[in-house]
Amino acid sequence: MTTMSRILVINGSYRDDGITDQAVAAAIAALNGSGVETEIINLRNYPIEFCLNCRECTQQPGESPGQCVLDDGMQDLIDKIEASQGFILAAPTNFGSVTAIFKRFMERLVAYAYWPWDKPYPQFRKAKAPRKKAMLISSSAAPALMGRWLFGSSKQLRMAAQTIGAEPVGTLFTGMTSTDKHRQLPQKTLTRARAMAIKLLPA
Repeated sequence: MTTMSRILVINGSYRDDGITDQAVAAAIAALNGSGVETEIINLRNYPIEFCLNCRECTQQPGESPGQCVLDDGMQDLIDKIEASQGFILAAPTNFGSVTAIFKRFMERLVAYAYWPWDKPYPQFRKAKAPRKKAMLISSSAAPALMGRWLFGSSKQLRMAAQTIGAEPVGTLFTGMTSTDKHRQLPQKTLTRARAMAIKLLPA
């Protein structure tokens, strides 16, 4: 089997070694064990500014993401996204949504839209491109089933994946995460994380 050359992990959790970090680590271990190169971007330590909503990047035609006017780490991150064959997108649920740092990253993905000022809605640059694969990871204080359907985090992670040209292979959603400050993921969940990560490999 020919493996993917590179999987990019974008982690929107605030906490070191929290539930999200543990799930991400299990997925990465499975991929590295299959001979896949992985790189992790922890957004809590990554230099991304807030979108200015100037839409300059959306005025530039073509299939490649538009160039932002801000001089920060986003262009380098977009280059990493473009060079990757699959993704793990992760963010816990805060106030019914992905974390603010993941939302900030999502808003900067407007560079993946072509949206001239005379058009009422954008055209997404990767809509017709060959689809890559993405694994989504989230969690909430509510029970998993309730949190997955009641809050917007799963939908937002899916939207981010589709914007960069990826189709989700599954979502690992952990519930009841607030019952223990130092909660460790159960073996069953870690096993699911590893199994889902393997789906990022080519058939």
